[in-house]
Amino acid sequence: MGNDKAHQADRTGSIGSGLPDVQSGPQSVAFVMSPALGDTLNLLIVANNLVLAGWRVDVFGAHAHALAAWFPNLSVAPALEPGDVRNVLTGYAHVIQMHRDRPLAQVGDWHPGFIDLHDVEYADNPHCMAKRFADFAAARFELQNVVVSNGMRPPADLVFRKHGSRVAVHPEASTPDKRWSPERFLDLFRRLQATGMQVEFILAERERSRWEQRADPLPPLRSFASSAQLAEWLYESGWFIGNDSGVGHLASALGIPTLTIFRRRGVAQRWRPGFTAGVIVLPSWWVPTARLKERWWRESISVRRVIKAFSGLRSRAAG
Repeated sequence: MGNDKAHQADRTGSIGSGLPDVQSGPQSVAFVMSPALGDTLNLLIVANNLVLAGWRVDVFGAHAHALAAWFPNLSVAPALEPGDVRNVLTGYAHVIQMHRDRPLAQVGDWHPGFIDLHDVEYADNPHCMAKRFADFAAARFELQNVVVSNGMRPPADLVFRKHGSRVAVHPEASTPDKRWSPERFLDLFRRLQATGMQVEFILAERERSRWEQRADPLPPLRSFASSAQLAEWLYESGWFIGNDSGVGHLASALGIPTLTIFRRRGVAQRWRPGFTAGVIVLPSWWVPTARLKERWWRESISVRRVIKAFSGLRSRAAG
């Protein structure tokens, strides 16, 4: 996407090193993004609402910078180098990051306007993270008419859900305990393919070996050099199915209907993708204790249940 790269260069190159020239004021805020894709996309909901309210907002983070062309209303720079942190952030009235101590530790010790969203993430609240962050923006900054949106906009040359029968499946996750079984993902692929759906697996390059060494017939395996290339491909896909991961949040933020498989109800309540239509599939109620649930949750989620939930998602999206 040459045009997108040029657009991104225009937005960051004019400030030399890519760092904004901050004019301190009561409505200036710097967002320091987590290296996790899902965290980034959800925290950008707060940034987007502040921009809509007229605030000066600058965003620092690797995923946000890779996706800068998708956020035309935001000023986005790469993640801060350790030696730049204090010099850059001191000029802002507020510094916001999702976690108290990462990616930057002890910011509150030296910046009086530091804000973290730890309590928002872990509050006793029935809403997903996207809604929680929109509500936080409204309450903390007294904003009116907040939106559950991070402001993503596609490049002009892409066609939304162009490949309507393409199902993007993400069978991986950041940690093994979040992954449904490979055998069931492959069974899901075969069953969906038999109905005429075009199933493709999304994998990071480092994850491919776990699948390529299998003897089973595999769907096409897709890997992408950047978050932006993944976003382009997802935006033109019809559906998303996957484990609890940042890729599901990206699909949802792009407007793609999602089905997400979770191992625990509490995690699903907080972290289900919440930008657009989506469903979740949870372990069966009959697994009796927390220890057994952790051990047997994969076996308690059948392929038949996932197929049924996906059929419901398709009906809901069509209606």
